Amino acid sequence: MSSPSTVSDAAVRPVRPARPARRPHRIPLARPRVMAVSGVAAGLADHLGVSALRVRVLFVLAGLCGVGLLFYAWCWALMPMRAGDTTPTRRVPVAWVLLTGAGAALAGLLLSAADGRSLWVWFRTGELTGYSFRFWSTLPWVWTVTVLATSAGVWAGAVDRDDPARGPRHAAIVRTLSAFALAVVVMIVVPTAEQRGGRAVLGDLVVPVAGAVAIAASALLQAWRRLVDDRIGRVRDEQRAAMAAHLHDSVLQTLALIQNRSEASSEVSRIARAQERELRAWLYDGDSPADSDLPTDLRDYAGALELDFPVRIDVVSTGSSAERASGELAAAAREAMLNAARHAGGDVSVYIEGAASAVDVFIRDRGDGFDPAAVPADRWGVRESIIGRMRRVGGSAVIRSVPEVTGTEVRLSMPTSGARRD
Repeated sequence: MSSPSTVSDAAVRPVRPARPARRPHRIPLARPRVMAVSGVAAGLADHLGVSALRVRVLFVLAGLCGVGLLFYAWCWALMPMRAGDTTPTRRVPVAWVLLTGAGAALAGLLLSAADGRSLWVWFRTGELTGYSFRFWSTLPWVWTVTVLATSAGVWAGAVDRDDPARGPRHAAIVRTLSAFALAVVVMIVVPTAEQRGGRAVLGDLVVPVAGAVAIAASALLQAWRRLVDDRIGRVRDEQRAAMAAHLHDSVLQTLALIQNRSEASSEVSRIARAQERELRAWLYDGDSPADSDLPTDLRDYAGALELDFPVRIDVVSTGSSAERASGELAAAAREAMLNAARHAGGDVSVYIEGAASAVDVFIRDRGDGFDPAAVPADRWGVRESIIGRMRRVGGSAVIRSVPEVTGTEVRLSMPTSGARRD
């Protein structure tokens, strides 16, 4: 039985407040690779967990005060892009929006500079009659056309050129139309030289000429970047060729000598063989596509088998074929190579022959041989992974092997797509 003092102390003991729930994990602040214009609003919305429309509305309201534009530019400059291999693309055609605005401003400039009749006479006869250039009413239109047309041309050359949804042709069209808009501005301003004086007209021409220079500078900058990238690529290729020649004369010959002086099943030969394959692939193959061709896939698979089994596999290819690494022929060949490496070992030869009518793959080993008819029913490697797979896709698989006789040969044949249609 507890004492009264103990009970009273427990009754007055303060209760600890519950710990607040942990905040959910926030998405890192980064711009998406598929964006509307710059990805700033979408990146902030994902980071804060709100809708992108709300962030865009806030940017518009803050932009009316001027502070929002500075904050937007700051985020655009410093906010990183999300990791990925795809090229950034934009859903909104910014260049065409700016060019449309420049066209509307150009129409306003034409209406403000003179009436339609006098302009029509001037364009047809070259005589300016009834032309009345109202300077203070047309100057805002000149600035508007110049800024919008210049922005469209620079944006198309600097941003849209690398966009996979647009490309260089789109950039060239936008730059041409932007230059045409600036030329029309010059044609409207020049005829006023007699009325306003040459110095005033020269001051007006500075604005559109500066815009044309900016458009040309953006195109020249892109051309300069392409030249620099090409030069860097040539220098890199020359260095790679020099390195390949040096390694071929030293390291590759040493690895080949180690293989010739050791047995195929020895650990030293396996390691030397694997290192030679990796070094040759790094020097000569370059970046292979995700779905490579059949010879490349079987060579890579042979190198992986040599690391796991005491075997040396030589892959030789003749002719040409359209078979890919993701096809059934490649899968059946890999299964046959695995069986040869697992059960026979030693030296294994893989011969690929491509022709116009069919593609044949021969896998030969120097093992003890076996009887294909005596394979147990529960062993599906030969029956289904090789023979059944080739039969299902319209090909054939033939296994030649005799017990107690050295060597087994697996022949895989796949008709080409044209031959199958015939």
